[in-house]
Amino acid sequence: MASIFETAWTYLITHFSDFQLACLGSFFLHESVFFFSGLPFIYFERAGWLSKYKIQTKNNSPAAQEKCIMRLVLYHLCVNLPVMILSYPVFRSMGMKSSLPLPSWTVISTQLLFYFILEDFVFYWGHRILHTKWLYKHVHSVHHEYATPFGLTSEYAHPAEILFLGFATIVGPAITGPHLITLWLWMVLRVLETVEAHCGYHFPWSLSNFLPFYGGLVKTFFLLVA
Repeated sequence: MASIFETAWTYLITHFSDFQLACLGSFFLHESVFFFSGLPFIYFERAGWLSKYKIQTKNNSPAAQEKCIMRLVLYHLCVNLPVMILSYPVFRSMGMKSSLPLPSWTVISTQLLFYFILEDFVFYWGHRILHTKWLYKHVHSVHHEYATPFGLTSEYAHPAEILFLGFATIVGPAITGPHLITLWLWMVLRVLETVEAHCGYHFPWSLSNFLPFYGGLVKTFFLLVA
């Protein structure tokens, strides 16, 4: 008997092409998870809710928050979406598929673990490079415009940085050629992780309180040996 996941997936692959699912579907999923997880923190800040968990006392003005949202929509449409479309042939050539059967949870979890480790390594060194004098001044300083971050600022960056560090996120899947459902799970987990890291709050239930390497294996290693 088909599982609910297989039934839902059968509907998707029956009604949409691989290109539509991999490009437009991935874009819609990213936008939905990103904004639905990030927008609440704007309202928390404006309403003063959960203020005892807020890391900084300073708040962003509504105008600054709205500027961030409008810029993000522009960048996502003009940078993220074209990258997803242009990278589709690469993922296909590396073996990405959307057909049944769905991969086992063992395969999915193994690949996700590999993606987290590789992405963390590439992102860490890429981030250090962005903090060199010239790149910080002309590129990375955009990401630091908001001294008091909120969830949506996690992806607020110069287009060059979006491309540069976006490579860290897609290099793992590009190597392994995963099933599309694995790629989608990776996208969801990565978005939720970075939104939480930039949300401006530290909750008792934050995963970083329970998983010592949640903030990044490489970063944690250098903090321990420093």
